[in-house]
Amino acid sequence: MTRHQQALSILQSGVVIPAIPLVLTSERAFDADGQKRLVRYYAQAGAGGIAAAVHSTQFAIRDKKHNLLTPVLETVSKEIDRIEQESGKVLVKIAGVCGPTEQACMEAALAERLGYDAVLLSPGGLDTWTEEQMLERARSVAAVMPVIGFYMQKAVGGRQLSRDYWRRMADIPNLVAIKCACFDRYQTEDLVKGVMLSKRGDQVALYTGNDDHIIFDLLTPFSCVVEGQVKTKNFVGGLLGQWSVWTHTAVELFQACRECQKSGTVPLSLLTVAEQLTECNRAVFDAENAFAGCIPGIHYVLCEQGLMPGIWCLDPEETLSPGQAADIQAVRAAYPHITDDPFVREFLAREK
Repeated sequence: MTRHQQALSILQSGVVIPAIPLVLTSERAFDADGQKRLVRYYAQAGAGGIAAAVHSTQFAIRDKKHNLLTPVLETVSKEIDRIEQESGKVLVKIAGVCGPTEQACMEAALAERLGYDAVLLSPGGLDTWTEEQMLERARSVAAVMPVIGFYMQKAVGGRQLSRDYWRRMADIPNLVAIKCACFDRYQTEDLVKGVMLSKRGDQVALYTGNDDHIIFDLLTPFSCVVEGQVKTKNFVGGLLGQWSVWTHTAVELFQACRECQKSGTVPLSLLTVAEQLTECNRAVFDAENAFAGCIPGIHYVLCEQGLMPGIWCLDPEETLSPGQAADIQAVRAAYPHITDDPFVREFLAREK
């Protein structure tokens, strides 16, 4: 089995995949060394893969004035290669791709050249497209390399998509997984049931991106009647911006959810943690302000831990919302068991 085949097998089985943020200097220049350190943190925290050039990495890396898409993807990929050589463990490499068909295919080709295993296909910016046009775009990208579908929430540029759309999406031969990040239970149901109605449903791995509902997604067996038979399907992992912070604890929570799936029992204490994690996400992702400060919020947590030098974004206007820092500090103080501060201190000590 090739490394790429191993990675796709790991993706199917289900892992923790942080959506890596972009590390910048105070001059808002790309900090390659800082980016590599963040990759090492995720690997040592137990993540099974890393997603780069996605929303958390800032879509603006594609702007000509920054021209950072290739440097970021290459830096992350090469650091994962180095980690794999040292550890013997394969990490799934996922690259975000976006834009109209031609752009998405070009970005997928770049990701393939740089050694990525699959691309996360963003629907952002295509509000006027029909579902059929979206599906044709997905088929074109899937002809380049394996695709992860993406149900993006409306607040950050997504749109509502039908159950039949997801059935037809799952029908695409090189569609390997779908990330559900609609932040809506009805739409989540449509995605899961749509995939289950596809003849390829068993071949498509479901990843939660519902940062407000992580543990519940991972615990829930969804059921659907297909051709007179009751089928069930679970989210096997998560590809999350929330998991880009406190990743070591995220891995422990993920493993706890997997054990619950096996045993069929869920301790009430885990349901309490689920709600606490949602409250943490509310602060980090700035839900009070329609998620305007979600990326700076991620940066703030990592900066407080010493994993990033600052909260700078490519856009100087993109920063924390008023009161957001205090909200983040409040949940850090209230729920220290959700943070991974002791692990980060040990990691940074090893990095010296």
